[in-house]
Amino acid sequence: MAQNKKIEDLRTKTDDQLANQLVELKREQFNLRFQSATNQLERPARIKEVRRAIAQIKTLQTERQNESARTAVKA
Repeated sequence: MAQNKKIEDLRTKTDDQLANQLVELKREQFNLRFQSATNQLERPARIKEVRRAIAQIKTLQTERQNESARTAVKA
């Protein structure tokens, strides 16, 4: 249920906001990988959370691109 809420929150964001959030998450993912390699990682589950959030944003961006392509073809 909380997962659906998060996805709905992502759907309300603009493309620019999603792109900015994606950059932030990728930066965080890099930092988490670095911490993991040096055995300084406090929450190992956060890696999975960030990876899934990145996938959700990319999926939403792809859906929006496909939708705009479909409307362009119909016009």
